[in-house]
Amino acid sequence: MSLLLLDVSVGSVVIVAPGAGPVSRSSATSSAIGLGDIALVWDVGIGSADLTMIDSDIASDMGLVTAVLLSLFVDRRAESDDVPPSGDPSDRRGWWADEFATVERDLIGSRLWLLDRSKLTPDTGRSAETYIREALAWMIEDRVVSAVDVQITIEAQRMLMTVGLQRPGRDRISLRFAQVWDHLTS
Repeated sequence: MSLLLLDVSVGSVVIVAPGAGPVSRSSATSSAIGLGDIALVWDVGIGSADLTMIDSDIASDMGLVTAVLLSLFVDRRAESDDVPPSGDPSDRRGWWADEFATVERDLIGSRLWLLDRSKLTPDTGRSAETYIREALAWMIEDRVVSAVDVQITIEAQRMLMTVGLQRPGRDRISLRFAQVWDHLTS
């Protein structure tokens, strides 16, 4: 299974589209311009995110792209009743800094990794939606956004995941991802 970032929109403006190259060209800025989070920049060519430099400085993200990338694609610790795709019950994963959380059960990441060896079925789509909502719930709790919308669409050998974030008093942000399956669909 491989992951693709399809596009990022703010309001009606698409700021990242397929083949557009790294996200840095459109949503990340030099931290010398304004403070923000350190930006994770999506590289469409290799299908992953990394830090990057802009104007001899580490790129920063004034929006929510980096927060969503971390929330969805860092492996959250599996629940006690989850079955890891490896079949090894000790493979619980999780982010190392969760050990130091000041709020109980304040975990980073998502359980999307549990779907790695799943067949692409409507049940898999429902699980993905649950995991995405769980991973982004902190944004509502911390009042970063007023609403999180998740839409899952299964077509051919991929699952399209659309995440909509409504920031209070600002334009809606929409991110679309695709997980491409190498497994049977039924």
